[in-house]
Amino acid sequence: MKKVLLFSITVILIFSFKKVYSQGCVAIRSNGIACTMAHPDEEDNKKYWQLNIGYRYFKSYKHFKGTDEQKQRQVAHNEVINYSNTVDLTLFRQLNRRWSVGISLPLVYTDRSSLYEHGGERHTSTSYGIGDLRLIASRWILNPGSSKKGNFQIGLGVKLPTGNYNYMAKFYNVGPDKTSEYRPVDQSIQPGDGGLGIITELNGYFNLSKKLSAYTNLFYLLNPRETNGTRTYRETLSATLANESIMSVPDQYMARVGLNYRFGGLLKNLSLLGGGRLEGIPVYDLIGGSGGFRRPGYVISIEPGVNYFINKLTVFATAPIALVRNRTQSVTDKENSILQNKFVNGDAAFADYSINFGVTYRFNK
Repeated sequence: MKKVLLFSITVILIFSFKKVYSQGCVAIRSNGIACTMAHPDEEDNKKYWQLNIGYRYFKSYKHFKGTDEQKQRQVAHNEVINYSNTVDLTLFRQLNRRWSVGISLPLVYTDRSSLYEHGGERHTSTSYGIGDLRLIASRWILNPGSSKKGNFQIGLGVKLPTGNYNYMAKFYNVGPDKTSEYRPVDQSIQPGDGGLGIITELNGYFNLSKKLSAYTNLFYLLNPRETNGTRTYRETLSATLANESIMSVPDQYMARVGLNYRFGGLLKNLSLLGGGRLEGIPVYDLIGGSGGFRRPGYVISIEPGVNYFINKLTVFATAPIALVRNRTQSVTDKENSILQNKFVNGDAAFADYSINFGVTYRFNK
């Protein structure tokens, strides 16, 4: 029974490792380190290391203002297209039954194809490198030795501004002579955001039966820094965008809830996951100012997944599918609405889905 319980919880929490990355022009970055450690039982009270390697890909190209899709952008072939590739390396240390610590570093490579950034001709800008490093400590709230039905884990950590937040690329048909000029790439493909952030997490599970379990992951990143000094050049597109000339350093959030089912018999090493996912950038930060250029918004997705366990190795894959995409009105949009005496809401490009897969390996003594 204990092995069944341990495996069930391991499956749930390995899926919790999944990161949140930019969903297109809404710059949602890696959400730090969720609980991926198995709930320790009486037979598993040793210290050990665990390595997670995950990969995520998506293509964002559908533009939204609010929840209204701007289908005319694809008809006119002037949509912005982001091709995003991210490898996330995460190392955990289980200290005892209740405590664990972890470190996570994303490696990013993104191509962005657009017209408006290149004087009306379609060109591609690229960014790559390390992202923002995450450090977190996590603790089970209830005693794992006696709480077999369910438990919650709290996590607290920091996000360090190790990723480049002023990454430059060549832009065409711009500059004084309208030929080319090196400028910072769009906020959505900057490897970092330039903020020293505070990570907060709450992860939990509840065993409904021997094979069926419920899970939840809640995450919020506080970024007290208001702007990072990186120029957007949006003021060169229109004088009304002067308040969007510098990039903002926004908060971000994520919430997941769902069910995990583990098969038996010949398929005892296989499990399926299904749930809902909400991730986004808020209009206003909880701490600090909210000025500068940001594309706030959120995505609501269904998240199917599959997981296969072989001894110390776990192979996993998920594919969140977007149901609702909303590019909300930013602070600068609200300011411009007052100045122009009309409703202003910028747009953003979103993906239909993302593809995630990876492996987790546990190093035992």
